[in-house]
Amino acid sequence: MKTVLHVIDSLDLGGAQEVVLNLATCGSGEFHHEVAALHGRGIYRQRLREAGVRVHSLAPHKFFPLYLATLPALLARLKPQVVHAHLIPSNILSKPLAVALGVPAVVSHDHTNDSRRLDSKPLLALDRWANRFAGHFIAVSTSCRDFLVGHENIEPARISVVRNAIDLRRFDPRLIDRRAARKKLGLLPDGRWVAGVGRLNPQKNFTLFLDVAARLARRFPDVRFLLAGNGPEESALKGRMRELGLHDRVVFSGYVADSRLVYRAADVLLMPSLFEGLPMTLLEAMAMDLPVVASRLDGMAEVLQDGQNGLLVASGDTGGFEAAVARLLEDDIFATAIKRAARLTIEAGYSVEGMTQAVESVYHRLLA
Repeated sequence: MKTVLHVIDSLDLGGAQEVVLNLATCGSGEFHHEVAALHGRGIYRQRLREAGVRVHSLAPHKFFPLYLATLPALLARLKPQVVHAHLIPSNILSKPLAVALGVPAVVSHDHTNDSRRLDSKPLLALDRWANRFAGHFIAVSTSCRDFLVGHENIEPARISVVRNAIDLRRFDPRLIDRRAARKKLGLLPDGRWVAGVGRLNPQKNFTLFLDVAARLARRFPDVRFLLAGNGPEESALKGRMRELGLHDRVVFSGYVADSRLVYRAADVLLMPSLFEGLPMTLLEAMAMDLPVVASRLDGMAEVLQDGQNGLLVASGDTGGFEAAVARLLEDDIFATAIKRAARLTIEAGYSVEGMTQAVESVYHRLLA
């Protein structure tokens, strides 16, 4: 059996980590998958281990770069047939190391149009240099592919668009009762909930989420707001919540291991991100019959058709997000039509079986 080593920056909360979990556990069985995190342990370490995937933690902290020594040692010992690199630091470090140590196939997985690569010339130069060591690139959306072609000078023939996907057997709204989900999350059983899910960092733009919440709170006395996730902005966001007078209307749940509980507990998912690739949160919510209001950007706009299977708003448009969420809260028939169409969209094109088959076909081409 051929060994695939996935190398990723960390196993903290994130869509790329969920993709790694799916690739390592939902494939054909032809490949043996192991995962190496450059630093820390993270939430997904336990999830991977529970699924029977071997996990290597290469350094205790990102500012203690022991991985500069432990990653080449791991590659030399494990001798994988495929190194599959995820996220920027892992791409920069693992691709040249893999080639130097004779790994037959090296795959670079692009999960998002990360603006840091354009804001930092040294980082972009490093990323471009490391790209020469990849045998093939996987982009999670057409916009990610266009970013690689336009900004990193990758030939289109070296890129495959493989969209993120989910396990529809698990993300089935019939499996979890709404009131039971609210009880498990410690939420009030009645009224309506608008949720935000993800790492509490600037990319997800949860400051705007709270600004929208303040406007909606004045219009809908029964509506409350849930932020599910943790991250570096948690303290600042709680301060903003208090400034807006929302301390009795907003719940910070922290990381929720079973995200399905959040999707079933909520009535609307609000995603005002500043940039994305193709977020797993979007696909999961659509599969779980939760209508989504999202920024009109990147991979999200490739999945959502505004007014048909979701609602799209220009990133940063507070009033536009308020109006879109209000429309779903005020029109039950419209909201029902949106979530039914969303589930059909996921069933038609975003199953984990299709994603893993496409990735394994890339492995086969490189190994051949």
